[in-house]
Amino acid sequence: MLTDKNFFPGAGDAQEVPFEGLIASLADALPMGILITDADSRCVYSNAAYQRLSGRTAEEVNGSFWSSVIHPQDHLGVIRRWQDCLQKQTPFQCEARMKQADGQHIWTRRHISEMPEGMPGRFYVHTVEDISVKKAKEALMARFGKRVIDEEMRAQVMLDFIGDALICTDTHNHITYLNRVAEKLTGFSRDEALGLPLPEVFWVLDAESREPRPDPARRAMDSNSVVPLHNNALMVARNGFELAIEDSATPIHNRKREVVGAVTMFHDSRYSAETTARMAHLAQHDLLTGLLNRFGFAERFNQSLALATRHTKPMGVLFIELDNFKDINDTLGHDSGDKILRELANKLVSSVRATDTVCRHGGDEFVVLLNEIARADNASAVADKVREAVASALMVLDGTEVTLKVSIGVSVYPDNGNSLEMLLRHADAAMLQVKTSRKRHESEEASYSYTDESQRPQA
Repeated sequence: MLTDKNFFPGAGDAQEVPFEGLIASLADALPMGILITDADSRCVYSNAAYQRLSGRTAEEVNGSFWSSVIHPQDHLGVIRRWQDCLQKQTPFQCEARMKQADGQHIWTRRHISEMPEGMPGRFYVHTVEDISVKKAKEALMARFGKRVIDEEMRAQVMLDFIGDALICTDTHNHITYLNRVAEKLTGFSRDEALGLPLPEVFWVLDAESREPRPDPARRAMDSNSVVPLHNNALMVARNGFELAIEDSATPIHNRKREVVGAVTMFHDSRYSAETTARMAHLAQHDLLTGLLNRFGFAERFNQSLALATRHTKPMGVLFIELDNFKDINDTLGHDSGDKILRELANKLVSSVRATDTVCRHGGDEFVVLLNEIARADNASAVADKVREAVASALMVLDGTEVTLKVSIGVSVYPDNGNSLEMLLRHADAAMLQVKTSRKRHESEEASYSYTDESQRPQA
């Protein structure tokens, strides 16, 4: 048994405390700073690690007040905890900045507890750990962390909802990520697919030969280039269902421009065709009534004009405006106004031939194209028929009876022009003439029930 005794340096004449030399050697070997203080807050021992942390020698540490090295902004909180420790004899832990000998401050975590009974006097053990790196990381996270998290969330949402299926692979062509669309089309969940070779999840055949197609991700990585879209492929899903797809792949690079994987994107080509057709339909049709809009009508007019020119047949254009629509909207509301416009659209369609075209020109204005009529005055006859059909459309909205009334202007090809613009201009002018004539001879009624007694529009 060792009998060599040492004393706490710096304890002065107050107390001599035995301390095994072996234990002191072990304490110096520890990477964590160890400090022993008395009840008066004076340091009586420090190990080598504490001396390195503080930048002070044992002689400089021993005999000093341990709290003198605490940063002024942290000092008050630490001293309060220290006083509680002395009074209640309970250990405590705190994080505080410690001033080194060169004036620099480092963040430390300090744990303080009273040494066991049996010692000659009350002494306290401080373990001191440098947490400057941890604090620096926390500061960076406080500054940038939320932005990084938000960016990751935005990226996740974007990848899950871009519309195309997406599968990422590493250089071994093992799957590292797939989005929700890819999960749906392949039949593999993300957890099931991770780590699997790409062909086990994304199995693609040539639509004509039924032979397996070259792996697009492997080709992209080997060539270090984009593998363009291919539209003659069938993907065999997990349940055996074959899906016509279009796919492409591109290599993934790190910051050194080294290939570290690939991303394969694909989509249901049938869905693509359906979407294209739907978008084309929406571009040419009115959302409220389902009729052609002015863009779709212009295309239809050009087709009809070519036929009328070839067959030397006249065409008629009816420019129709719903009377007092603003009053209806203001009194009954826009929902009722929308119902009236839809009803008017239905009446117009049922009043003309299937070969004729009805268009919502905008707002409460409609245009009807009468294809290849026998004579120019047939257009005015159709206008009369349309007025009568519209006037018979009695509607009850919110308890109010509404009988629709329209003003119609007529123009005829080729008498009034040989372009859509010219024919619309003449028909619009004729419609305004009808309105002006009626206002001169009739006083408008307060209700929405009207009878159109205006003269027949002239071609």
